[in-house]
Amino acid sequence: MVKLFDSGVYLLDGKTLVPENEAGEAVKATKEEARRGTIAYGILQAHNVSGDPENLKIKFDAITSHDLTYVGIIQTARASGLDKFPLPYVLTCCHNSLCAVGGTINEDDHVFGLTACRKYGGIYLPPHMGVIHQYMRETMAGGGKMILGSDSHTRYGALGTMAVGEGGGELVKQILEQTWDAAYPEVVAVYLDGKPRPGVGPQDIAIAIVSAVFKNGYVKNKVMEFVGPGVSTMSTDYRNGIDVMTTETTCLSSVWRTDEDTRAYLKEHGREDEFKKLDPAAVAYYDGCVYIDLSTVHSMIALPFHPSNGYEIRELNANLDDILHAVELDAQKLIKRPGLHLNLWEKVRDGALYADQGTIAGCAGGTYTNIMEAAYLLDGKSTGAGEFALGVYPSSQAVMLDLTRKGAVEKLIAAGATIRTAFCGPCFGAGDTPAHGGLSVRHTTRNFPNREGSKPGNGQLASVALMDARSVAATAANAGRITAADELGYEYECPEYSYDPTAYEHRVYQGFGKGDLNETLVCGPNIKDWPELPPLNEHMLLKVCAYITDPVTTTDELIPSGETGSFRSNPLGLAEFTLSRRVPEYVGKAKAVKANEEARKAGSCPQEVARVLDSVRAIPGCADVRDESVDLSSTIYAVKPGDGSAREQAASCQRVLLGGANIVKEYATKRYRSNLINWGMVPFVLKGEPDFADDDYIFVPNIRAALEGDMENIPAYVIGESVRELPLSIAALTGEEKEIIRCGSLINYNRKLKGAR
Repeated sequence: MVKLFDSGVYLLDGKTLVPENEAGEAVKATKEEARRGTIAYGILQAHNVSGDPENLKIKFDAITSHDLTYVGIIQTARASGLDKFPLPYVLTCCHNSLCAVGGTINEDDHVFGLTACRKYGGIYLPPHMGVIHQYMRETMAGGGKMILGSDSHTRYGALGTMAVGEGGGELVKQILEQTWDAAYPEVVAVYLDGKPRPGVGPQDIAIAIVSAVFKNGYVKNKVMEFVGPGVSTMSTDYRNGIDVMTTETTCLSSVWRTDEDTRAYLKEHGREDEFKKLDPAAVAYYDGCVYIDLSTVHSMIALPFHPSNGYEIRELNANLDDILHAVELDAQKLIKRPGLHLNLWEKVRDGALYADQGTIAGCAGGTYTNIMEAAYLLDGKSTGAGEFALGVYPSSQAVMLDLTRKGAVEKLIAAGATIRTAFCGPCFGAGDTPAHGGLSVRHTTRNFPNREGSKPGNGQLASVALMDARSVAATAANAGRITAADELGYEYECPEYSYDPTAYEHRVYQGFGKGDLNETLVCGPNIKDWPELPPLNEHMLLKVCAYITDPVTTTDELIPSGETGSFRSNPLGLAEFTLSRRVPEYVGKAKAVKANEEARKAGSCPQEVARVLDSVRAIPGCADVRDESVDLSSTIYAVKPGDGSAREQAASCQRVLLGGANIVKEYATKRYRSNLINWGMVPFVLKGEPDFADDDYIFVPNIRAALEGDMENIPAYVIGESVRELPLSIAALTGEEKEIIRCGSLINYNRKLKGAR
């Protein structure tokens, strides 16, 4: 089904793969030139202003945020000297469009977004009009462009756009006409061959890919470049559904070769001039290759709790005992609450697994072709009057309009499905939460714990399995019995899509280039400024307030999504939820550290801290360490944190509680590490095993000076009953990143720049 090459490959004329160890000397002689033959190389260098092709400084063509992130971003930019949006900035209201939690808070943020667009010159998409990524596909993405979004699923590669999901700080840099900095990434070919089987949809192919590359890190922080003849066997709308799921591989970005179907998609959306023919050069070198024969992919299911936990549905149905047992064991490692069990076995009846709910939604599931085929499969059928319920969320009003005109909405409603507006809630735990013990099958992007809205920390547990819209519809027609669409033996040809932008013309505020600083920025009572954050001192004293040994810690565990989002514009209010579903005691511990530091600075040093500082001065070479040269802050230890969302609150919530660093074995994503840096936190990497525990103190002498060195060996000490050395390091930082950490945050850094000017 999916084959991973264990070496680099050459792609000849876009068709022939040659493993590097099998290439002739003449081909190998062109390796450096062939590296420049990828589509990704051309796009990245066209946006690189550094003058150094190996060290990128990127300026994007457009940026975008939704209403979980745009208030914080604009507040950060305002604190840093914002006077206009210098590039198109699209603000969408698709995450908190249902104003059911938090009183006036959600709509207050929407008013803030609209008035910010009037004041600074932005584009504002009101609630229910479209999910962020669908609107960007329809109106902004195009050949050879680069777009940055404050959402992890910012992916428009199927249209020839290299898009990147990052935390808000990186968008602030673009607003302030700074750059996104990264070393030139490795590029991996995703070679598509063959043609998808009837009933197999984009989510099936995506789950197959994610299952093959996530756990081994094959494409981590690399660019996935989709090539090969199989690309043209799928419509661009279909490709979009695969592309958006590349985020779940932990790749940096993605891009596809373009063809006449790409041109037709853009033409239908009134933007044929945005089409650009993109193909690799006659000889292109890739740092790896994922080969997929599309004709061998069957209907898939990703079982709890990750999109990489993929199985063919036919395999699941044939081996329920073994597979469910393995899932139960893995779940217990994550849940860590006595007496709370996943109990998928309760969903098995007559030898088959049953779901309680189905959802087709968002940037992955809610596209035109997905819903049209789901409606075809449910035409004249019934979802039943039992536990199973099906909700369908078209991805934009433009998609909803054409689905209505073509009768798909009528067919779905007649079958018992309910139709909702464009909303991302089911994807991050703010909509369609199943009952305790429930199993939901969804064509959305993620199935992490908490993403369906349950609260395992409170004894509430539900679970999500990811499937393609086609199999979700087949399951709905079968009263919730998990059913593979590719086993139904049908052929379907989707009618051509007709795009009508009238709804956007009537409702979207198009303000780019029209900002007026005399406009009033309306701030509701929950919209608060960022608190003052201290710069980095000469020495660092850290107290471990969370010690997490899970193989991966997701962003949703660092700062839960769902109803906590109603505090997203209130930094201290949101911080109360930090790690609340994983380490509930963290906030209290971090607050105690902050209180101790405030007391110490006020001249009343707590006895515990005084004893630790005495131990510090007993370390060889540290006898002269002055109290005022040391800052006390909190830290967390996690094996591999940051998988999942780009939300910067995963870092900022630690920081406003006086978090000073993370200590890890590795970072799951670049975006989480970037968030730490932009909030002035030191991204330590532990060399070896952790020789410390929860509540221990760690002293890092001369940390400011360490940032000037190679950062490969940073001495640190565990201050416990004895003092023990702790070897730390920091991966490469740019000069700007080092200065942001020294200043204590991106806000402080930009204030310093503004003062210097």
